[in-house]
Amino acid sequence: MLIRNRKIAALVLCGAALMNLAGCTNPEEEQTYETSEAEVTNESVTLTTAVSESSETSETAETVAPLTADENGNFFSQYEEFELTSADLEDGVWADVISNTSIGENVSPELSWEPVEGAGQYVIYMLDPMANYFIHWKSEGVTDTHLDQGWGGSSYVGPYPPSGSTHTYDIYVIAIRNPLDRLRGTLNAPNMNIPFFLAQIDTDSDGNTGNIIAYGRISGEFTSP
Repeated sequence: MLIRNRKIAALVLCGAALMNLAGCTNPEEEQTYETSEAEVTNESVTLTTAVSESSETSETAETVAPLTADENGNFFSQYEEFELTSADLEDGVWADVISNTSIGENVSPELSWEPVEGAGQYVIYMLDPMANYFIHWKSEGVTDTHLDQGWGGSSYVGPYPPSGSTHTYDIYVIAIRNPLDRLRGTLNAPNMNIPFFLAQIDTDSDGNTGNIIAYGRISGEFTSP
């Protein structure tokens, strides 16, 4: 989306930058601007010619406490873990085919796990923690426990870090009891408020807490050509 009013855009960006520095970003606002992963670093987010004119707000009545990643970058370590595997992950490296680069086909990786007792469905996130939690995959209402390569469709955008760089990509599959109001966060964009969005999975669409049963997590690297 091209910026049509440069003064308004400048004020929005400056205000966002000041809030970020002050550590006072609104945990109930989703990051809805668009940018490429190549423009995102672990230190900052560079916005060039695109900015959103609106932002979604959480419909949660109360702000939930954010999840905190452990020393391994795992947000769900407080929950029971189940085994999650992928034929597209070998020795900690993602297959080229899942990438959105000249050597890839931009297809979601194959995923497999055993059914979790009590789970009504599963939700999926694929995150790049090195690029301000850039969301590459976001699916909800998943009932299958084996997903073929390419299953993600339009809810998936493969890795495309800056040329010659290596980034880490984490996939979470979270088993939940009941459907969600919605799965928060913006696909194909950095999401600084991901700790809040992940915590909200524990509240179902009726406002009941304790919705998360267990999770699976796999992590691997991809190096862009």
